[in-house]
Amino acid sequence: MTNTDKNIYILAIESSCDDTSAAVLLNKKKLSNVIATQKIHEAFGGVVPELASRAHQQNIVPAVHQALAKANIDKKLVSAIAFTRGPGLMGSLLVGTSFAKSMALGLNVPLIEVNHMQAHILSHFIEEEEMEAPSFPFIALTISGGHTQIVLVKDYFDMEVLGETLDDAVGEAYDKSAKILGLPYPGGPLVDKYAQLGNPKAFPFPKPKVEGYNFSFSGLKTSILYFIQRETKKNPHFIEENLNDICASIQYTIVGILMHKLEKAVQQLGIKQVAIGGGVSANSAIRKALKEREKTLGWKTYIPKFEYCTDNAAMIGIVGYLKYLDGDFTNQGTVAKARYKITD
Repeated sequence: MTNTDKNIYILAIESSCDDTSAAVLLNKKKLSNVIATQKIHEAFGGVVPELASRAHQQNIVPAVHQALAKANIDKKLVSAIAFTRGPGLMGSLLVGTSFAKSMALGLNVPLIEVNHMQAHILSHFIEEEEMEAPSFPFIALTISGGHTQIVLVKDYFDMEVLGETLDDAVGEAYDKSAKILGLPYPGGPLVDKYAQLGNPKAFPFPKPKVEGYNFSFSGLKTSILYFIQRETKKNPHFIEENLNDICASIQYTIVGILMHKLEKAVQQLGIKQVAIGGGVSANSAIRKALKEREKTLGWKTYIPKFEYCTDNAAMIGIVGYLKYLDGDFTNQGTVAKARYKITD
């Protein structure tokens, strides 16, 4: 990677799912990070792809305008435009991709494509007073609604997936469990909230036996469903009377599954630097479990600010900056990729 003293302004756009985000970075420093959330999906208990893409079309111009205004820069100062190429919902990705291509063409600046999951990992390199960047190599745990992966990060763009979910992602397991309990969407944060008030060992749930560093959460989801059906048949008020304990037990099981695989990776690879990323990394129990392992197992853990856990354009911007230094640009022929491996 070449060094440069030049001030590089990256305008970044993220539209992989249901959040429209735009950010401006000056080199590694975030100047703005605007996120427009879509409330419309709450009524449906999950993200509706067609509605998401329509909302992106409404939100993207105001989000970009606001990001430039908050950064207090004119669009003519923009050095390059970075955007999420994938993975994600195709309709949502198309909005961000098309907008980025058009704006780059209009401003006559380079276009930089970004892998959304790489961005979650590399968000640790945004310069913030409260954040410290890991050194290479380190192990990353990427946990979101669509992904659960353990990744060996050897350099900015040299990553190896050691293990991943064979079925449901951890965020999906949280949301589906919440739905079984009758909690509104998005249910994951609510499970975390109620779990903090309950007994984590009140109701034991089975942990799947999966080889290597891979994960599986579908069996856990099914066991929770059968457990709730069985108990509510005996007592129709079982959920409301035991909600905190149920949530605590679900969370305890999920965190245990994640930490077991992570401990295995750290022990076998001998790398004690661990970073997390993705929407579920905002979970309080996962953060607590990582911090505990700093004391008991000698790990050095890197936990992003909440702002960089959920989908946001600042993390797209930091990847854009790093690629800019490498001269790694794309062209107007690039297309969105709903399926886009972190190693592609």
